[in-house]
Amino acid sequence: MDYYDLIIVGAGPAGSTLASALEDSGKKVLIIDKQDFPRDKTCAGWVTPAVMDTLKINPGEYGKGRTIQPIRRFRIGMMGQPAVENDHGEVVSYGIRRCEFDDYLLSRVNSPKQLATPVKSIVRKDGNWVINDTWGAPLVVGAGGHFCPVARLLGDGPGGHETVVAAKEVEFEMTPEQASSCQARGDTPELWFCRDLKGYAWVFRKGNYLNIGLGREDNHKLTGHLQAFVDEMKSTGRIPEDLPGRFKGHAYLLYAHAERPLVDDGILLIGDSAGLAYTQSGEGIRPAIESALLAADVIRNAPNYSASSLQVYGDAIAERFGNRAADTDQGWQVPDWVKMPLASSLMRSHWFTRKVVTEKWFLHQQVPPLKVAV
Repeated sequence: MDYYDLIIVGAGPAGSTLASALEDSGKKVLIIDKQDFPRDKTCAGWVTPAVMDTLKINPGEYGKGRTIQPIRRFRIGMMGQPAVENDHGEVVSYGIRRCEFDDYLLSRVNSPKQLATPVKSIVRKDGNWVINDTWGAPLVVGAGGHFCPVARLLGDGPGGHETVVAAKEVEFEMTPEQASSCQARGDTPELWFCRDLKGYAWVFRKGNYLNIGLGREDNHKLTGHLQAFVDEMKSTGRIPEDLPGRFKGHAYLLYAHAERPLVDDGILLIGDSAGLAYTQSGEGIRPAIESALLAADVIRNAPNYSASSLQVYGDAIAERFGNRAADTDQGWQVPDWVKMPLASSLMRSHWFTRKVVTEKWFLHQQVPPLKVAV
């Protein structure tokens, strides 16, 4: 049996950020993931300058051999009506490919890694959590996404009681012919809201790569909404006629709707395993990074790993992202006051689509970067 101070289950942005943040703490950390890296991770994949600053990533250096698409504009509309395009006059975000971004973050981790290793068992034994009868630690951190096995230890893992956003998307490298015919521009992601306001679709070009997807609360209608959107985008020339491969599905919880506890004795959840995706946009990279840094600060200073000691992390999450109990009546992307036909008019407004949809809901420009050392 190999023993550690803590074991992180999940090597995505949350897990790798936590491991990096603890490397000068003197704690012995192991990070486990069921997949090898670089992994195939389909994601719209944009990160704001706040995330790049927090992680101390220089966009120019990162872009050497990797895809990084500066974003200066957004094209936003409601399905069935013309879109509104807003020019922000500067780079407000960056498009990345998750297979590259996640691998880059993990490459900065010097702690031991156990990749291509599914977690088959987690049991409590002599004050430690023992994983796969091989590795033990008094603290296990769940960073494995919506279906993280650590979340199940809290008795509130994935289940029918949770309000889940289901998404389907595809990302592929376009041929020269596809690239020349595709009207979507790299510096201008497109966001298209469903008319019932229960989801939105996107078209996002990153150089020669194209990402197309749609996410909704009611996943039983997801395929139909996606097909209608794809047909519409093809008919208007926004995307190529011939899309290779299948759309891949995934799920996640929105912050205001998640009910999972964040801590228990020897257990702590970060990122999507904790259900931290922004309620209005579903974006999860920034919450994942920030939750990992908040967790690192608590782990460094906790006198022990009891639930009461780790609750400081839960308090920090509430302070940073708001009180979940106060927001449980919110809709998915939009507040209750945005109703049809008002929403249809608002989505044709340059001021609303820029100041509210883009800058507030998707870019969170009103929230300063988290000041925690990486």
